[in-house]
Amino acid sequence: MSKVKIISQPVPNVPWQERPEGLKDAPVWRYSENPIIGRNPVKGVARIFNSAVMPYEGEFIGVFRGEQVNGIPYIYLGRSKDAIHWEIDEEKINFVNEKGETFLPRYAYDPRLVKVEDTYYIIWCQDFYGAAIGMAKTTDFKTFTRLENPFLPFNRNAVLFPRKINGNYVLLSRPSDSGHTPFGDIFLSESPDLVYWGKHRHVMSKGNEWWQSLKIGGGAAPIETSEGWLLFYHGVTGTCNGYVYSIGGAILDLEQPSIVKYRCENFILTPEEWYEEHGFVPNVCFPCATIHDAESGKIAIYYGAADSYVGLAFTEIDAIVDYIKENSSVTSTDTEIGIR
Repeated sequence: MSKVKIISQPVPNVPWQERPEGLKDAPVWRYSENPIIGRNPVKGVARIFNSAVMPYEGEFIGVFRGEQVNGIPYIYLGRSKDAIHWEIDEEKINFVNEKGETFLPRYAYDPRLVKVEDTYYIIWCQDFYGAAIGMAKTTDFKTFTRLENPFLPFNRNAVLFPRKINGNYVLLSRPSDSGHTPFGDIFLSESPDLVYWGKHRHVMSKGNEWWQSLKIGGGAAPIETSEGWLLFYHGVTGTCNGYVYSIGGAILDLEQPSIVKYRCENFILTPEEWYEEHGFVPNVCFPCATIHDAESGKIAIYYGAADSYVGLAFTEIDAIVDYIKENSSVTSTDTEIGIR
């Protein structure tokens, strides 16, 4: 029994591989058969990466960033019995408007998938006269109804919390610019109805540490625990040969999640394997989802690798929370409420 409690439904068939002997540094280890999705996975799609998955009806379902052979990214639906071997639909998701009419974004990438109450929400980056956040909802993964764009351009890396907080939906995002954004902090916004957004709060800035010194952005949907919201996010640094994306960890306050309780000064995963270091965009580990079991404390982390593959890594709730707390380094902009 874990000392840190994960507050969610149990997932007894969470994908898992035992911790290897001699593991050093962060208590996170890669699946030995990575990548779980390689190149040219389905007709018309050259690469799948930066994708989100979750349990569904005793099995698993996911929304996948599919880089089409014409170079335009879009979102595809996939299913799996074990969350490792995936069957991806050949046709991209047909989003509709409130009238049920086809309403497709011009492009869509880096989707997140979150269940709040009885509805599943997909959140992605799209064109809204500039890079901005797109959203859609579904209850059956057959009809996907788009919602109003929550924010003006420019914004990326949005993810919903898996429950309302103080009666409101809560969304993390990373305001950006029209280019490849050489800056960025994580912010939080609230909404009573997913239409009107406000109560904007700063959550945390880029870090003083080299691996997150350029910008940061939200990753997997926060995991509710007895210690706070466990957040896996990405941190970016610049090198003489381009950007490097690593995965970091933080714990946010349960009822005021703009307050950062703990923030690990070390990365928990950084590009080291061939599928992370070599690809369409080299040196990228980009977290987008977790599957976690409340009973065993097991956590499976899904991440994009080198903008070319999907990777899988594992950790346990006690070990990762202890590691974040033991290596925590927070600043005044982390621990304040985030209003100025």
